[in-house]
Amino acid sequence: MAAIVTDQFRIANANNFIDSVLNSNNSYYVFLGLSNPGSVNNPIGFGRTTYWDDSPSVPPNPIDNQQYLSHYRDTMLFGNKITSSNIRRVIRKVTWTANTRYDMYRHDYSSLNLTPNAKTARLYDSNYYVMNSDFKVYVCISNGSSGDNLLGTTSKDEPTFTDLEVSAAGNSGDGYIWKYLFTISPSDIVKFDSTEYIVLPNDWETSTDFQIQNIRESGDSSINNNQIKTVYIEDGGSSYTSKIYDIIGDGVGAQVSIECDSTGKIVNTTVVSGGSGYTYGIVDLESFGTVSSPAKLIPIIPPSRGHGYDIYSELGADRVLVYSRFDDSTKDFPSDTKFAQVGIIKNPQKYSSSSIYSNNTYTSLGSIKVSSVTSNPAVGDEISQVVTGGTAKGYVASYDIETKVIKYYQDRSLYFANNQNQIDRNDVSSKGKVLNFESSSEDILPVGGSVDIGYSGITTTIGSKQVSLNVTFNQGLANPEINKSTGDVIYIDNRSLITRDSRQKEDVKIILEF
Repeated sequence: MAAIVTDQFRIANANNFIDSVLNSNNSYYVFLGLSNPGSVNNPIGFGRTTYWDDSPSVPPNPIDNQQYLSHYRDTMLFGNKITSSNIRRVIRKVTWTANTRYDMYRHDYSSLNLTPNAKTARLYDSNYYVMNSDFKVYVCISNGSSGDNLLGTTSKDEPTFTDLEVSAAGNSGDGYIWKYLFTISPSDIVKFDSTEYIVLPNDWETSTDFQIQNIRESGDSSINNNQIKTVYIEDGGSSYTSKIYDIIGDGVGAQVSIECDSTGKIVNTTVVSGGSGYTYGIVDLESFGTVSSPAKLIPIIPPSRGHGYDIYSELGADRVLVYSRFDDSTKDFPSDTKFAQVGIIKNPQKYSSSSIYSNNTYTSLGSIKVSSVTSNPAVGDEISQVVTGGTAKGYVASYDIETKVIKYYQDRSLYFANNQNQIDRNDVSSKGKVLNFESSSEDILPVGGSVDIGYSGITTTIGSKQVSLNVTFNQGLANPEINKSTGDVIYIDNRSLITRDSRQKEDVKIILEF
């Protein structure tokens, strides 16, 4: 049985994802992770025995199974919440360029009716919309094409108008008719602009923004009887009379004025009433059986109720861009760490709680405040402490020289011998169990300092200034803010190792395609 997943299904999935992110019952976070991926010469840890960062090799492809999903949570460093201000639908970037042919919007492109210029079977793969030099976006209603000129003409006039009705862009007579849709806001340009994508406004269907509301309502044919904008001349026929004709179909109210040459061939059409409710239409030329060469006119049916009413469907918005900035504005994001993974996690729970974590940022690292050190630990180093029942182990993700706070995670590879998985060995009982660091006088090795068991709280004083540590310590130890065994990892990307410093900011842009 032949079947397809339709474009509208993908667009609906993109819409549903954004609705889920913006639902107050959910918490989605962009996270950075894996501070010690290792290399071919120095493989470190579970899942990292393949080449990672040794030129010309590239990071390995992520693995999608339950084992690795829990491992990604183990090696998370910190996360930044996704909110309405940093998630948008996006479409392919098509920038208006003079003397370029664009395809016109049509509802009937297919494998049997390819887009004339792009030669694609899908409308959404063709260049039927543009962004101008002022970040205004237009859809091409007509490109001067017809059955006698399948490719249309080249566009000579850059569209710049913001009128609600369709219009030519200038006086060149290039045959192009455009429909203005929206202007990208300056704040969206700063966050979401890229070489590949155009960002769309959020909440188009409910926005009270004056400009968006005007465009949306002007495209709502149930209000203004203005659905159909153009009638395509596939065959002009002969022996017709210039006049206004009705467009028949499952809608009502549409009419088109036709102009004929001296032979009665239809050479121009102008929609004088767009009507409403059409999913198909036929121009009633009132001449069946009376002309030797019948014309073929195709009313072009806009998406939904009309152009501009639902731009997500009109422009094929089946991609979502998530933006997140990581900087030194919070101690959750230490400036001295490294990371080699970027991901998205949904609904992690609070540490030692079944409630969903909902703060704007989180650290998924444990923290140790040491009283003194003989050797400053480096990111990626292994640390250990003799504790009740064996040895606690972790990998350093950050060390603050001023506050003497070590941030760490406990990766399962610390408990597998020689980076193997479940191979039997004689020290499993003493080394295979994950143990927590303790508030005791036992040194943290190889740092050489012990836990500052006299310290509890969330701030510390350095000289004359008070510094927030962002997490609450109890006898020198602080837990992660989230339960790392919870949450759904819905996206993961292995990257070349990135080293942070106090002067840089990481702007992360993730494209999700549905």
